[in-house]
Parts: sequence; structure tokens; C-alpha cells
Amino acid sequence: MTVRAIRGAISLDVDERQHLHDRTRELVSAIMRDNALTTDDVISAIFTVTPDIVSDFPAAAAREMGFGAVPLMCAQEIPVPGALPRIVRVMMHVDTERAREDVAHVYLGDAVALRRDLAQ
Repeated sequence: MTVRAIRGAISLDVDERQHLHDRTRELVSAIMRDNALTTDDVISAIFTVTPDIVSDFPAAAAREMGFGAVPLMCAQEIPVPGALPRIVRVMMHVDTERAREDVAHVYLGDAVALRRDLAQ
């Protein structure tokens, strides 16, 4: 197996705990599905949020999905003027046989604008 980093992001409509959890689960589920992963394949994940998200930690939603044994971390993005609001990002480190060019990075909602070159 090889360690690969998988990027992803999703936008929120509002900063509310349940919405944050729903959208985080949507993002994580899409990354897992599109890369044929199980939680055993995930080494760690780093979540970041824009400064306007304060309702909860995205890692809490991942733990509810069965990522309790996976090291998870949350941090805040740099508040760059003009940046997209209400964005949750993740970088997952995984064990996979996929070549770097075959890794599926997932950008959903308004977050597609962040990396059109990586979004599917």
C-alpha cells in the first residue's frame, strides 16, 4: 500500500450544527465512495473551516460515521478577504493502491470553485 492524501471541500448554506454534520457526512461519504475506501484505509484526517463556521467541529460528524479510531483534527482557515464563505475542507491520508493520478478529490457545492482542476 501507498500513503496518499485526498482533498475535498463542501460549502454550507448556514452555520448550524445539524447542517454542518449533514454536509460533512456528505463530503466524507463521497470521498470514501469515489476512492473505494473503508475506515480501515484512513490513516488520519485534517478538517478546516472558514472563520464563519463556529457551530461545531466537522470531526464530530466524522466520528459519528465510524471514524472514532481515526486520528482527526480541526483547524480554522486563514481569513483571506474575498474567500468563499462557509467552507469545510478536509485532507485525508489513506492507504491505497491507487496511483496519484487516479485519486478522486471531491469538491461539492460552491466549493467546486476552489479547485476546478481537481473536482470531478
